Amino acid sequence: MKPKKLEETSSDSTRAGFGRGLAQAGENNVNVVALTADLAESVQFHHFAERFPERFIEVGIAEQNLVTVASGMAHVGKIPFTGSYAAFSPGRNWEQIRTTIALNNQPVKIVGSHAGLNVGPDGATHQVLEDIALMRTLPHMVVIAPGDAVEAEKVAQAVASDSRPTYIRLAREKSPIFSTDDSPFEIGPAYVLREGSDISLLSTGTMTAQVLLAADQLAHQGVLAEVVHVPTIKPLDEETILKSVRKTGNAVTIEEHQITGGFGSAIAELLGDQLPTKMKRIGVNDQFGQSGTAAELLDYYGLTADKMVQTITEFLSQSR
Repeated sequence: MKPKKLEETSSDSTRAGFGRGLAQAGENNVNVVALTADLAESVQFHHFAERFPERFIEVGIAEQNLVTVASGMAHVGKIPFTGSYAAFSPGRNWEQIRTTIALNNQPVKIVGSHAGLNVGPDGATHQVLEDIALMRTLPHMVVIAPGDAVEAEKVAQAVASDSRPTYIRLAREKSPIFSTDDSPFEIGPAYVLREGSDISLLSTGTMTAQVLLAADQLAHQGVLAEVVHVPTIKPLDEETILKSVRKTGNAVTIEEHQITGGFGSAIAELLGDQLPTKMKRIGVNDQFGQSGTAAELLDYYGLTADKMVQTITEFLSQSR
């Protein structure tokens, strides 16, 4: 998978891409239904609602009911997609997701939009940095964080054809598009976007665009970084990740999430079990977010390409 050059690309939000993909999934399968908790336009489910009003349900501000109703619909053969802010789903209704969806292995697709720091001025209450940790601990649950809008569109169509319960993490703000219409996406595989020999940079979600920029900067310093994009956080593509880290001998994970319990922790568990390796986790370190622009917050928490390069360079100097 060869990514676009970021200086030549456009940007869009993953929620917008997913919304378009959901409408297409509705075209492909009459059993696809969509439910939201009073946030249809915010989570981009309005595309589906306009085309298939008979298959769209607005439950109101009732996130617990949102997923419980969806579980019942899945039980009778529907393919439900639920949409809300990640602060509320899975933030508010985690117990209902655990009991009615995961425990019964119902194929509900839970969309948590506006996740991470990029909701900016909305502040800490809406900057959910714990959702990956919440969802990847649930048995049966697949967890996906698409890297850009094009990939998010493919994710919507892929999960509609999959029989497992799934959590999809989306962002509100636009981010650079590095994949193309021809880029592959399947549930499960990780993708090597850039080959290197000095360090493996493993990322998920919209952070991958920043990681590609960081890899360019590192190359100017003589550091050849291998960039591995991991849209499917659970189940992990162990083979691709281990192959990369075995080659480079160093690993850095990057996520717009708490470093505890999230993507970096999943990689640490894998390496700890199968390939003990020097590694560094870049993310939010046991803090809540705060109000600011998305750009200001990413810089403050060390999640811009420039800040990543500083951290990676320090890590490499200490590990030699």
